[in-house]
Amino acid sequence: MAETEQAPDPSAVLDALNATDSNGTQALNATVKFVASPEGTALAYGGLVFMALLPIFFGALRSVTCSKSKNASDMPETITGRDAARFPIIASCTLFGLYLFFKVFSQEYINMLLSVYFFGLGVLALSHTMSPLMSRIFPESFSNKQYQLLFTQGSEESREEIVNYEFDTKNLICLIISTVVGVWYLVKKHWIANNLFGLAFALNGVELLHLNNVSTGCILLGGLFVYDVFWVFGTNVMVTVARSFEAPIKLVFPQDLLERGLDASNFAMLGLGDIVIPGIFIALLLRFDVSLKKNSRTYFYSSFLAYIFGLGLTIFVMHTFKHAQPALLYLVPSCVGFPVVVALLKGELTEMFSYESSEELLPVSPRLTSFPTVSGSPASLASSMDAFSMATSSSPRHRRLWPTPM
Repeated sequence: MAETEQAPDPSAVLDALNATDSNGTQALNATVKFVASPEGTALAYGGLVFMALLPIFFGALRSVTCSKSKNASDMPETITGRDAARFPIIASCTLFGLYLFFKVFSQEYINMLLSVYFFGLGVLALSHTMSPLMSRIFPESFSNKQYQLLFTQGSEESREEIVNYEFDTKNLICLIISTVVGVWYLVKKHWIANNLFGLAFALNGVELLHLNNVSTGCILLGGLFVYDVFWVFGTNVMVTVARSFEAPIKLVFPQDLLERGLDASNFAMLGLGDIVIPGIFIALLLRFDVSLKKNSRTYFYSSFLAYIFGLGLTIFVMHTFKHAQPALLYLVPSCVGFPVVVALLKGELTEMFSYESSEELLPVSPRLTSFPTVSGSPASLASSMDAFSMATSSSPRHRRLWPTPM
């Protein structure tokens, strides 16, 4: 969901309080909404588009390099057709449940618990995102020691791992930096800290949530298309939860940045679901491009440009009608339609829909990161947090974590 928040401008409110009506009486009850300048609005929308493109582009590239691991809990999570069909229903129940929670219980205490929860997952997600950068920054001569934290239960014959946390010095440095950002977010709720966590969640989601084929992607995007339109246009549930939910499940950019600097408070926002859901479909098309072995990225670039077009259209409609928009209403037809048209023109439509991502042999190349696992990689833990909650399936050793769009 894309939306703009309107916060009162202190100087405008002061002017209103000092204003007088035709009878000379002070208008003490006047309310004035902040009106963003054209420059500030353009900067905010441009910032949102740029931030949305980063996790899709780099997450898709990293999804190609995710080779199959011997440790099942560290493998990318595969979304099947059955999962895709159930997901809009699960997402709707979760969304409405949160709406009732905010109506019945104190918003302050709910957000306090959620802040602590997202603090932990945000630190893990940001650490995983930073690992490739750290590997390039440190010289080869750097002493990179290996560590392992292992907890098991049961006897030797029936021993089961509870925690198997393998990390090195570089990972430890990433974790420390991420923790500092997490404390900043926890204490100040600053929009930059929120975006750092949000970008990390989105990138991990695009990288580690894999659609098994294009048909599954169409089912997922089609179902969430209806989900997004219904909950935004049909009810006030989505908007209410988005405004009440203080967690890094959305990217924000201030429209009053030019006037107030980093202390700005009037935000335009974009839900992480509007990034991750189309993003995992775009990443699938990139892996399809790789499987064709034509040294071409036609489907990736066409879907990437389609996403830019759809997001731009969302922002245009939102700005024109001054109303929150279900971004998937514009993104789904664009991201599905453009690649299908390209496939028709190239005569590869059958190949596209018969492609199975789960059976592919990915290029032999090192992963961009080897961040540790805690009953699964921190990245797979973090990839669930692009929205309101996560649904888990089967045992802790093989779980599927879902992003719920906003």
